[in-house]
Amino acid sequence: MTCIANHFVRNVVSLDSGASCAEAAEVMARRGIGSVAVRHQGRLVGLFTDRDLLAATARGIDPARTPVLRALPERPALVSSCATEREAAQLMRLHHTRHLAVVEDGEIVGVLSLLDLVALVDQDRQWSIDQLECYIRGGRSGQLSSPLHPVFERAVAGALS
Repeated sequence: MTCIANHFVRNVVSLDSGASCAEAAEVMARRGIGSVAVRHQGRLVGLFTDRDLLAATARGIDPARTPVLRALPERPALVSSCATEREAAQLMRLHHTRHLAVVEDGEIVGVLSLLDLVALVDQDRQWSIDQLECYIRGGRSGQLSSPLHPVFERAVAGALS
């Protein structure tokens, strides 16, 4: 299984904790993203997602007047940068979210989205398929000998003419 360390977004879009939920929604819509990080006193303290916006609106809050800090979930969805894709998927299911805040040394350093996770799993599966195909065909030497053979035939043919 693959570690998520090199597969999450480190350059996250963030808003100050005093920004309204409506401002967060506008930023997410404009950028085509499903979450924004929330900054409080210079530190990233959580993720505000499109689902958090829906949940807060369903509770009757006014998105234009409610700061994102008040609308953050009580239990933040956090994952270590050393976690595997399976652990990240389990956390997404547990928290009913498509976005996890990635943590290193107790600090939020990035975001892992469901799309990032799908790309990672797909890449990992493709690598496994490639390895199995290589094994079935007789290993690396079997792969390399096929393309080189025609090159040598052309070289020999050219030398004989």
